[in-house]
Amino acid sequence: MAWVSGLTERADVYELVKRVVRLRVEGAEHVPATGPVLLASNHLSITDSTFLPMAVARHVTFMAKAEYFTGSGPFGRFVSWFMSRDGQVAVDRDDKRAAVASLDTCLDVLHRGNAFAIYPEGTRSPDGRLYRGRTGVAWLALKSGAPVVPVAMFGTDRVLPPGSVIPRPARVRVVFGKPVQLAAIATDPENARERRAATEAIMASIGKLSGQEYVPKYARA
Repeated sequence: MAWVSGLTERADVYELVKRVVRLRVEGAEHVPATGPVLLASNHLSITDSTFLPMAVARHVTFMAKAEYFTGSGPFGRFVSWFMSRDGQVAVDRDDKRAAVASLDTCLDVLHRGNAFAIYPEGTRSPDGRLYRGRTGVAWLALKSGAPVVPVAMFGTDRVLPPGSVIPRPARVRVVFGKPVQLAAIATDPENARERRAATEAIMASIGKLSGQEYVPKYARA
């Protein structure tokens, strides 16, 4: 697997990042050491996909937009290399059929007993607020039966502000919450209403951790 051959590179990147950024982790005990787990996080910066796995003592696979795999410029090429070497799942949000296929790939990650992270908002927050979640996160949770651990990222937007190409020194905090209890809310992954209800519960848990103002509409990329 690509992520196995990328272990050394990833460790090197993490050590380099630690020299620039002070990382604080809270609630790591809520992430199971083994078995499938779905990490549902808010999304402030492209660097979220670096800091979230640094906070977990196991390999984490992400769903990332396809543009991250074809970046230009020094930092864009680095992100492309890192995502490809780390075994992440690319999704083309403009191609519905490709997006569905990507979800199937993500489901397979969970069925193999691995950790998978997803940003339910579907894109980075344009203004620091928490936007409406897309129901793919609920479909994965209900289909796989994996526990859903909400995650709140803080400070990653200061590491690499929009338009910047060079990371800046900053303090980053990653907070994990207790698993979201979905059994009483939804059971059928194919039921649109149940998916929406489960998604709202997940977003509420993320918002409780992050303290972000909630916006009941989808964020624009």
